[in-house]
Amino acid sequence: MDRRSFVHRAAGGLAALGALRALSACRPDAPSPAEDAEFVALRERYFLTTLELNPVTSTYLGGDGYSPTLAAVNGKLRDFSPAALGGEVTFLQSVLTALAAMPVGTLSPQARIDHAVVTAQAGYMVHQLAELRYHERCVDTYVAEPFRGIDWQIQGMTDAGNGLLGTEAEWALVVARAGAVPAYVETASANLLAGKAAGNMPDRRLVARDGIAGAKANVEYFTTTLPGLAAQYIGDRPFGPALIDQLKTAGAAAGAAYASMGEFLGSTYDAKETTDRYAVGEVEYAWRVTNCLRDARTPAELFEYGASQVAEYEARIFRVAQEVSTQAGLGLAFGSDAEQRASVRAVMDHLAKDSPKDDTELFAWYREAGTRAVEYGRQQQMFDIPADYRLVVTETPPVLRSTTDASYYPAPPFKTTGVGRFYLTPTGNDPGALKLNNRSSVATTAIHEGFPGHDWDYKYMTQHAAEISDIRWLTPGAVEDSFSMWEDSMSSEGWALYSEELMAEASPGRAYGFYEPGEYLYMLQAQLMRAVRVRVDVGIHTGRMTFDEAVDYFAAHVDFFPDARAGQAKDPVAKAAFDTATRAIYRYSKWPTQAITYNLGKHNIQELRAATEQKLGKAFNLKAFHEKFMGMGTIPTGYFREDFLTG
Repeated sequence: MDRRSFVHRAAGGLAALGALRALSACRPDAPSPAEDAEFVALRERYFLTTLELNPVTSTYLGGDGYSPTLAAVNGKLRDFSPAALGGEVTFLQSVLTALAAMPVGTLSPQARIDHAVVTAQAGYMVHQLAELRYHERCVDTYVAEPFRGIDWQIQGMTDAGNGLLGTEAEWALVVARAGAVPAYVETASANLLAGKAAGNMPDRRLVARDGIAGAKANVEYFTTTLPGLAAQYIGDRPFGPALIDQLKTAGAAAGAAYASMGEFLGSTYDAKETTDRYAVGEVEYAWRVTNCLRDARTPAELFEYGASQVAEYEARIFRVAQEVSTQAGLGLAFGSDAEQRASVRAVMDHLAKDSPKDDTELFAWYREAGTRAVEYGRQQQMFDIPADYRLVVTETPPVLRSTTDASYYPAPPFKTTGVGRFYLTPTGNDPGALKLNNRSSVATTAIHEGFPGHDWDYKYMTQHAAEISDIRWLTPGAVEDSFSMWEDSMSSEGWALYSEELMAEASPGRAYGFYEPGEYLYMLQAQLMRAVRVRVDVGIHTGRMTFDEAVDYFAAHVDFFPDARAGQAKDPVAKAAFDTATRAIYRYSKWPTQAITYNLGKHNIQELRAATEQKLGKAFNLKAFHEKFMGMGTIPTGYFREDFLTG
């Protein structure tokens, strides 16, 4: 489906919603130019300069659609040289100084929100660059950013018809960005050497997985995959032969640079060292929770909160598993705690028998679940859904597969081209992994990444992009790597997790809403996993858990496989559960606080919904609440809760 056709058709239906008028009293007044002029000018300068300094983020957001001054940025990579970073810090400090001097109380409500957002974002970047000097250890950034930049360029290209993508000018920028890779890698290596000399080093796991393995994947991508994609999407258009030759030359040089980087990483860092370097520590973790996520709780409070959430969702899983057991005639015992855990595993083993025979069938099941979810949304009149709305499920690119099993990348909000991508990582036809992706387990992921989760959320926000201030789209540091602030994740991932439970709300004749009992069990498991994330993320980054303890905790409480580590050698399902847990904890180890945003963000939405309903009473309309929330952009509710309720 064309993204912009969604925009135009949906707009008419939304404008007709009387329910939106029911919430009009809660909407902030339009900003007054007289009150906000100075701040708006600073905000725009900050936004544009940030995109100029972060070309891949600009590509992700479609910055060239926002301002023609950003068009050439799509052919560049970030300048990580000490001189450039020093200039960036100076600029950010000047922004912070100007913000501090402004009389915040005279700003309009929406401008006050944005003032707090810019302050937090700029403060985070100064902290990362000037205080932590994170550019001296961000191995995953240096490996993933160039690939992501080009992948997002292709994702946002003009549709040329007949399966072709991109104009000659757009493909020329891809060539330019690929050509920038060797210098980028050279700067990255110099920064990493400086970090090693100062004792500011990445964790060995990051070096091995995202560094050496990621560099190897980049060699394949730049030398083979990218020229092949260009040939496919350019077709027989006249500019093709010369441009593809240029891309092959640039891709070969980029591939050689990453081959060299892989060797550099292997010789620079000791793969056998035993020191763990991922933990950010209590003070840093607390600062990130407060400054970036706008949550006032301490790490100790979050650690205990995580445990309470785990207990709550385990209890719900035990009840539903007993129902499934009874329906299937399994005769399982649910008396003691040990019996409950063993029986949940047995129920999951039973459900796993209905697993895809290979990855082809797995992808077909995901597409079918997405179709069912959209149809259920229409039946329940949850949203105004265009008739041709569809979900597209795409294989995760190899360079991203060490990080995710499933993910979503939206279309650039400031451009009129491009589509969102629901990425699903193939299992390689691994029997154990296919069982973990059985038929009952598919629905909740399709909802989270697709409808009404990420795909729907981003399409709605893109439709209203002109109403959402620019800085509420920013992802300071990076879009998705260890440099990221994760401010946006509280809203986007919180919404996606909220959507999973939204689809479970009872409707006539359906106790579990959209879900069948087995699917509902896996939805609860997905909620449980995000609760476990709170516990283990706080744990590993503040010294309350070791890496291995977190892996075992995850396997025991998410897949109910307490002996996965011991059983992996003989049991393929145990191995799959252990590998999943290890991959998850590795991801959390390199992205401090990202893992907690799902659960915290979801609860923020649920609490805001309850408070709004209490305030409006009979005038409350759920569809209107959802639309108003999505219209606030990708920032935590901590920035706008008070205004949302009292404006």
